[in-house]
Amino acid sequence: MPYTDTDKLGINTIRTLAIDATFAANSGHPGAPMGLAPVAHVLWNKFMTFNPKNPDWVNRDRFVLSNGHGCMLQYALLHLFGYAVTIDDLKHFRQVDSITPGHPEAHDTPGIEVTTGPLGQGFANAVGLAVAQAHTAATFNKPGFDLINNHTFTIFGDGCAMEGIASEAASTAGHLQLGNLIALYDDNHISIDGDTKCAFTEDVLKRFEAYGWHTQWVKDGDHDLEGIEAAIAAAKKVTDKPSVIKVTTTIGFGSNLQGTGGVHGNPLKSDDIKQVKEKFGFDPSKTFVVPQEVYDQYHAHAAEGAAAEQEWNKLFEKYGQEHKEEHADLIRRLKSDLPEGWQNSLPVYKPSDPAIASRKLSESVLEAIYEVIPELMSGSADLTGSNNTRWKKAIDFQPPNLGIGNWAGRYMRYGVREHAMAAIMNGMSAYGTIIPAGGTFLNFVSYAAGAVRLSSLSHQRVIYIATHDSIGLGEDGPTHQPIETLAHFRALPNMMVWRPADGNETSAAYYMALTSKGTPSILALTRQNLPQLEGSSLAKAIKGGYVALEDKEADVTLVSTGSEVGICLEAVKTLKDQGLKARVVSLPCVEVFDAQDKEYKLTVIPDGIPTLSVEVMSTMGWEKYSHEQFGLNRFGASGPYKEVYAKFEFTPEGIAKRAKLTVDFYKDVKPLRSPVNRAFQQLI
Repeated sequence: MPYTDTDKLGINTIRTLAIDATFAANSGHPGAPMGLAPVAHVLWNKFMTFNPKNPDWVNRDRFVLSNGHGCMLQYALLHLFGYAVTIDDLKHFRQVDSITPGHPEAHDTPGIEVTTGPLGQGFANAVGLAVAQAHTAATFNKPGFDLINNHTFTIFGDGCAMEGIASEAASTAGHLQLGNLIALYDDNHISIDGDTKCAFTEDVLKRFEAYGWHTQWVKDGDHDLEGIEAAIAAAKKVTDKPSVIKVTTTIGFGSNLQGTGGVHGNPLKSDDIKQVKEKFGFDPSKTFVVPQEVYDQYHAHAAEGAAAEQEWNKLFEKYGQEHKEEHADLIRRLKSDLPEGWQNSLPVYKPSDPAIASRKLSESVLEAIYEVIPELMSGSADLTGSNNTRWKKAIDFQPPNLGIGNWAGRYMRYGVREHAMAAIMNGMSAYGTIIPAGGTFLNFVSYAAGAVRLSSLSHQRVIYIATHDSIGLGEDGPTHQPIETLAHFRALPNMMVWRPADGNETSAAYYMALTSKGTPSILALTRQNLPQLEGSSLAKAIKGGYVALEDKEADVTLVSTGSEVGICLEAVKTLKDQGLKARVVSLPCVEVFDAQDKEYKLTVIPDGIPTLSVEVMSTMGWEKYSHEQFGLNRFGASGPYKEVYAKFEFTPEGIAKRAKLTVDFYKDVKPLRSPVNRAFQQLI
């Protein structure tokens, strides 16, 4: 059908809503929504299938606005198509506690798939959504039942294209031949610093062509609606590679400042708003106006989406009659529930069991649970043999034509792309049918920090398997030995950081990571072997902290994590020879420990006894759990790990020396309150 005046009115309504919302907030980015309105109109109204009354329908098309600063484009679309975003929500754009925050947040706004804003993240999330769709389709689709066939669409701008994460993700998507992914590149030549000719002059389409993408260019994105439609239609026909469509637009189209950096991140001035509205046929004296014919047009397409879901529901009901197990499995996954009794497969250990590196203990967990948790997908950023992230019978997730895996495969080869790995996993998690886990060295989780932060902010159940967790990795030296890393990620809200000391604690870490539906986890795991502790159990460890060795007459408490817990237990013997008694606390996850009630925490770290923390990392944060801290506030050293530990005195003798100093220093402090019993601790 040819485009009509109603289409143009809809496009201009999107523009004026963005103008009004940013002006009312005195904050925001009107330029991108004004420039992208034609692209968004064609995409949403002509191609995307969705039901605003059920934003969680599994086979809906996904849309990701990677240049999230232009979120008024998406909020306007959500409102116009009938999602639970009201005109009042638009009027409260960027206001405290509104559902229209300054950048899209998945858990705030119905219809937002992933949290975007930091540039490039959304693009990589879209790759993850496409991965999840391909895998879910391969797992559940059957002859006559094309249940899962949605596309993922993303819009990204010059800023996203400049970010390294987008390059990593685009390379990954090209290798994986994700024909269900279509990206629209907003080629408006403007970033915050002005015209992109000052910093960004590459040929983006040639780059994507080199990555293995199908490429097209719509040269007049301001007016050529037919060209935009034809390009998207052509992209949908390409099924053996992802597609990118470069759409050249004018940022701030219609404004006196159109095509300049001045319209990027500032509301329009009153006189500019007046002339724009007059140009578009709107009354300048009125704000947040939506003509009824615009609502009617968009609601008609939304009704088509609702009808499509009804037909899908009928298909799914029939599917359940012929494929009962798969039907039940998909329903369970969409509820984010785990299979009943899965935890019975977790390995348990006795003190007599051999010492094993916690990265190997992690591998044993994966080996034990992969069959009972079929939605678990593992992977690594080119460190499979070091991270121990692949179970023996794993099949790689790969394009079938490569002959090295298939779409139903559950092992991801992310390549040396830590940042993209994390953001792709965020997208995989957001799809709703997969629990992703990915491995790298703990030190290089820092490479992925931007995406890790968004795992927390967007409440994704993502598991980071972070091996080689300390100076215990030895010869690779300070470039690879994490010091500040745990302090950094422990400071991150809604993130569980686990540093298990033995096999039972490793199983506990996985139990909590898998059962925490809205919290990601980092599992910091050793290269070196660790003994199985006398006092550990899964039940104790899932509280985040527990007493590994009790002595009611102890002179000092040693509180520690990971590989240092075993050394602390050895230090107890050294202290005994010096006439001092010690108790030992293992604190594998401070975030989970913090969530316990005060009474329990005081049984673990009690009043009346000095506490020394021991961890071969930065001491930052340990004052919350100890009176004195023994850590490493400098970079490590290269050498055999036992010699490196000895150099920094992380030995039974070195710990005992500091424990004795702690006892001597606090012997006259009466009463001595537990660190967890300080006044402000109750507010934390």
